[in-house]
Amino acid sequence: MLTIGRIDYANVTPLFHALRAHFPCDGYRFTPGVPARLNALLAAEEIDVCPSSSIEYAIHAERYLILPGLSISSVGPVASVLLFSRVPIEDLGGQEILLSAESATSVNLLRILMAKRYGHVCRYAVSTSPLAEALRTAPAMLLIGDAALRSSLAAAGTDVRIYDLGSLWHEWTGLPFVFALWFCTRAAVKERYQEVRVLAGQLVQAKGYAGQERELIADASPEAAWMGREGLITYWRENISYELGEAQQEGLRLFYRYAAELGLIPRAPELHFFH
Repeated sequence: MLTIGRIDYANVTPLFHALRAHFPCDGYRFTPGVPARLNALLAAEEIDVCPSSSIEYAIHAERYLILPGLSISSVGPVASVLLFSRVPIEDLGGQEILLSAESATSVNLLRILMAKRYGHVCRYAVSTSPLAEALRTAPAMLLIGDAALRSSLAAAGTDVRIYDLGSLWHEWTGLPFVFALWFCTRAAVKERYQEVRVLAGQLVQAKGYAGQERELIADASPEAAWMGREGLITYWRENISYELGEAQQEGLRLFYRYAAELGLIPRAPELHFFH
């Protein structure tokens, strides 16, 4: 039985909903969690397949194969990877920025943007404090996923500045940003190749259903209670992409190159796909 990691964020709800709605999933075991936890489980081979942080692939590329045609990415604003700041981003040089403990990719994207786009040397510290409390002790905080979405709604109309990291990357490079890849462990491929092959095909089909059935999925999604049905549909339609075409791969390679130049990863890896 394949064990599949499931990110507990609204950004991937349509894909998992479509997978369960259109395909028999009694042969799969789903393990929920935030990206950082699922990265650790995947690295320990306690799960087989997962939409996992793209930086995790770069750190342990020899352990994984990427499922083709799938990502969690954005072409411009992503709406759920946000830097909240009391001061303009141009004034954050030398300051401490607080970080979510839930994601490695977004943290490293922020480090790259601050160093290479803005020329800033900043200090970084992980914090689990609520945003309002965190901004009393530091000028800025990075949040991701549902926490970022909720905080952006709460911060509307305040003097807190909100910077979308998907937008900052796209404005700077002209490329999409890939926050997560679907990849599997090489051990799972060796032991259960046929099961992985079937799942990979189902996920690509589920991607198509997810785009066609946003309204139906929103009706059944708990996130609609706090985002609003139309807000949730707009988020999925305008901010979140599940594609992994040439543009996404080019953006991913550039992210890895910059991360390697800053010493955030040992080297920029090649992209090895499951066939």
